[in-house]
Amino acid sequence: MNQLNSQLSEIKTQLNQLPALSEQVSQFEENLMLISDIYRYEKLRHYLAADNWFEADLETIKLIMEIAGETDLESITPEEITKFSCNALQVIDRLWVVYSKGHFGFSIQLRIYQNLGGNLNTTIERNTELIENWGQKLGWRENNRWKKCDELDYTFAAPVGCHPSRWWNSPYGSKMTNYFLSRLITCQLD
Repeated sequence: MNQLNSQLSEIKTQLNQLPALSEQVSQFEENLMLISDIYRYEKLRHYLAADNWFEADLETIKLIMEIAGETDLESITPEEITKFSCNALQVIDRLWVVYSKGHFGFSIQLRIYQNLGGNLNTTIERNTELIENWGQKLGWRENNRWKKCDELDYTFAAPVGCHPSRWWNSPYGSKMTNYFLSRLITCQLD
């Protein structure tokens, strides 16, 4: 019986250590995702860790342009997005999701889109009504109009999924939105 109590005590001690171990594994996973290109994502990580959503949003655009090999956001075409690196999208998304505690990120935006009925078919159809409802949910639309990026709330009080937001403000409009949503689905960010 004494040996059983000793074993139970040891098991309890190990169970109490699980949350710390889980946190260490999570941090290790995040570092592994970044290791291949840690310097590329360092600024984004810094802004997100400081809850500086505005600068993180701008840095997200810079990263997308850099990864696409473009110097101007307007140079990135919807067709190029269909070939955009899934790994890069996953890293950017993971950073947003982790540092915002699930409040912001591409996968959060995609989940909201899918909860409204969005899927690959609706991206192909370019369902405008669905995109407008989605924009409303994200806080990007008000009074039947799209807000300018400078009108958005860059605090944690912003609607769930509101950021990153500036990337979506493409000169290609809803065509880019649908192509990018399609890419998020294809890359399994949901």
